[in-house]
Amino acid sequence: MANVTDLQTKYSKLAQEYSKLRAQNQVLKKGVVDEQANSASFKEQLKQRDQSLRKQEQEMDSLSFRNQQLAKRVELLQEELAVSEAKGKKGKSKADSPSQHGLETQSVFDEDLQKKIEENERLHIQFYEADEQHRRQEAELMTRLQELEKESEQHQAVVDGLTAKYMETIGRLQSDKARLEVKAQTLEREAKECRMRTEECQQQLRRCQSELNRQVKQSSSVIQEKVPFNDTKFGDYNSLNVPPHNRRHQLKARDLSGQALSFIQDLVAALLNFHSYTEQRVHIYPLDSSIEPISPLNQKFSQYLHENAAYVRPLEDSCLQLHQSITEDTVTVLETVVKLKSFADNFSSYTHFLQKILPYQLKSLEEECDTPLCTAALTAKNQELQSDIKRVTSVFEKLQSYIYLLSLPSVRQDAMPQSSTSAVFTQLAACLHSLHDAIKEMSKHYNQKAGLEQDLPTITQKLCTTTECLLGSLGSLTSSTGKIATFFSNNLDFFTSSGYSPRGSTVPLNPLQAESMLANKKKAAAYIHAIKKARPQSVPYKEALSNRRILTSSTESREGLTQQVHQSQEKIARLEQEKEHWLLEAQLGKVRLEKENQRIADLETQLAAALGGSPYSQPAAASTLAQSHEEAEKEQKPAGRETTLCTSLVGMLCTTPTVEHMGDEESREQLIKTHYMARVGELTTQLQISDSKAVHFHSECRALAKRLAIAEKSRETLSEEVKLANQNITRLQDELATTKRSYEDQLSMMSDHLCSMNETLSKQREEIDTLKLGSKGNAKKNKGR
Repeated sequence: MANVTDLQTKYSKLAQEYSKLRAQNQVLKKGVVDEQANSASFKEQLKQRDQSLRKQEQEMDSLSFRNQQLAKRVELLQEELAVSEAKGKKGKSKADSPSQHGLETQSVFDEDLQKKIEENERLHIQFYEADEQHRRQEAELMTRLQELEKESEQHQAVVDGLTAKYMETIGRLQSDKARLEVKAQTLEREAKECRMRTEECQQQLRRCQSELNRQVKQSSSVIQEKVPFNDTKFGDYNSLNVPPHNRRHQLKARDLSGQALSFIQDLVAALLNFHSYTEQRVHIYPLDSSIEPISPLNQKFSQYLHENAAYVRPLEDSCLQLHQSITEDTVTVLETVVKLKSFADNFSSYTHFLQKILPYQLKSLEEECDTPLCTAALTAKNQELQSDIKRVTSVFEKLQSYIYLLSLPSVRQDAMPQSSTSAVFTQLAACLHSLHDAIKEMSKHYNQKAGLEQDLPTITQKLCTTTECLLGSLGSLTSSTGKIATFFSNNLDFFTSSGYSPRGSTVPLNPLQAESMLANKKKAAAYIHAIKKARPQSVPYKEALSNRRILTSSTESREGLTQQVHQSQEKIARLEQEKEHWLLEAQLGKVRLEKENQRIADLETQLAAALGGSPYSQPAAASTLAQSHEEAEKEQKPAGRETTLCTSLVGMLCTTPTVEHMGDEESREQLIKTHYMARVGELTTQLQISDSKAVHFHSECRALAKRLAIAEKSRETLSEEVKLANQNITRLQDELATTKRSYEDQLSMMSDHLCSMNETLSKQREEIDTLKLGSKGNAKKNKGR
């Protein structure tokens, strides 16, 4: 069952990780799609920029060609100007007015040329600046495009890897699920078979119990009737009246000691965690030892807490020794449990340890109250914790006193009477419940204090983690003490009952009687073992189980088999009666035959004597013998019709009167006695076989009851594991919500970043459009000119 639970836990964890990774895969897919769309848009923008660049290069070529034409024209105009100036100087004297007109025209051309040169320079500068800006933007966009392509490739690789991993995980989970379903079906079948077997065993147990109760009543009546001398009124005169060994009491004590050992182990683990985490908290709060030294009081307190294992571990060791000392072959009472004294001593040393660290705990809480950031609510909680710690320590002192009282009878026989023992057990149960209540209150106050400390500004992650661990140890301590208190209260009747005491006496069992009891048990076991050796071996357990399975899986119904058994029993009883009747008849016939043979031999001897006496008397003797035969036949004929009743100590017997009536009666009575004694021996043998079978069935039922108890324990452990799994599920759900929120924040940040990028691109597009419009306007002006 533990393997099935582990597989289910692993399956749930893998399913949660798969859902988490699936959500991440969706986010990554969306991001990759967005980046691919952005890359496509950037490629389109790059194409448009290339087209605009080519257009601008064409315009630049046309402008350069136009500039060259203008430059040639300017050179021609300058040459014409020089020629005209030279001609003007030569013909200056000839005509003044035409030369003046030419000068004015030349000045207009010079001004126009100057304006064109300035405009050309300005256009060259604007074109150079636009070209540089376009190249820079193109380089930035190419760099951005390469980065986006790399990110897209990385995202695609991550998506492919996650998809492969998910597919592999899905296949593995499906195979695990199929295997677990098959295993669950087999376990359900086994559980059904176990339930059926349990019901049958319970029925057999009830039958055996009824039969054993009947035998006990019969044996007790026989003992009361046949054993009149059993002086149990005076206990002083019956020191050898040793009680029988109570195996059921021993099994119960062994089981309870095992349960107590598991509870003590849980308690020891919780106490170790509590003291260790308290030591860590002392090093962290109110002063962190890694930053500044803590106070001498807390240093001493930490030193004492560091030694907690030396006081807590012996509790588990001594309880383990106590459990090992209680076996099926021992006698378990307070007077014979010697290992209880060592457990009491170890518990006393742990109580002294708690008393030693109590003032340091109180002073440490007072130091926390003296810190500047300690609020009034925290101070109140620290005061409540001080009272809780005092209460827990006082309850441990009470427990130590009661456990010491229970360990005294193993040291001194007259330490405590039976009534005082019952009172001590009752007070111990109440003290355990008060310990559970005190630790529960302390855990509640610590939880409230941790909640208040979360609001402090100086709280650190290290302190939060230590506080959570401390609260967890307090929770386990509360659970373990509650289990111990409930266990002790439920079994208080067993603890207060006297499992062994001499018959008719209230004096408790002493060690000498315990030794005598064990010696008698060993003798009885040796005797039973010798009897078993003399008898044939019983059926092995595995073979009996297989035979039982075959019997339960048979097609015949139980009612039909029961009817057949009843009919067979009736037939056997009838045949036994007929057998006894015919045995008696055969024995009687044998006796008659012997008597007749004896009589014939006597007659022959008489005849031989008569013949040997006188030869003449032979016919007379023969006639006499014939007459005697005739007389005997005549006597036997009426006697065959008349019968007489003969009574004796054995019973009544119908006989026919003969000559040798008295001899036949005695011989018949002797034969009937012999027959009935043989029959009594057979019935005794059958009774012993039935007793051995009943003992075997009883032991088998007890084993089944133990298996049922083990199954109950496993069910409790599985319920605890289910609780832990539910806690893990809630924790993982919290982590999933946190991861979801972080992914949502990242997506919002990415969307903001994309918005800002879109705004930047729109601005760049506007600038490019303005530059295009400006370049087109300049080109039109140049063409117009």
